[in-house]
Amino acid sequence: MSGDGSYSDALSEALAGTADGAGLRVAVVTTRFHGDLTGRMTAAAVETLVAHGVDEDDVSLLRVPGAWELPWAVGRVAASGGADVVIAIGCVIRGDTPHFDYVAGEAARGLMDVSLAEDVPVILGLLTTETRAQAEERADPARQNKGREVALAAIEMGRFGRAAADHAGADTEGAES
Repeated sequence: MSGDGSYSDALSEALAGTADGAGLRVAVVTTRFHGDLTGRMTAAAVETLVAHGVDEDDVSLLRVPGAWELPWAVGRVAASGGADVVIAIGCVIRGDTPHFDYVAGEAARGLMDVSLAEDVPVILGLLTTETRAQAEERADPARQNKGREVALAAIEMGRFGRAAADHAGADTEGAES
């Protein structure tokens, strides 16, 4: 699908530094649990947003205890109308009990439900890993840098939301004449 306006083109634009986040209002809701990892992702996300034109004053940072609390908190932020896009950052590492399966799956489902119900893009920055080492690799800005990835996705979806709204407005204007 490359070359035809596909996701790979949008990703190439973002990676080339041409993604423009100017004027976007972004909320980042981060968990305190595994805070060393989520903190790295949050810092990388904010750095990327600002590097791509999002004004620091237009980035709201909020904290919640853990991944289970993300859907409710993100829902409140999305419903407030104060953000064009919300990034949810958390980390769930598999342990010896089925806790991982419940928390990871329900948090992800809840975040999707919020996005659809509130008509606000919610970017899933929830690491779900088998080991702490895997989570460290994904959170590390020098390695996989998932914080950067979620920020670039937020810019893309924020721009998409605005373009879709503009397109819908143009269709409405044309229908009225």
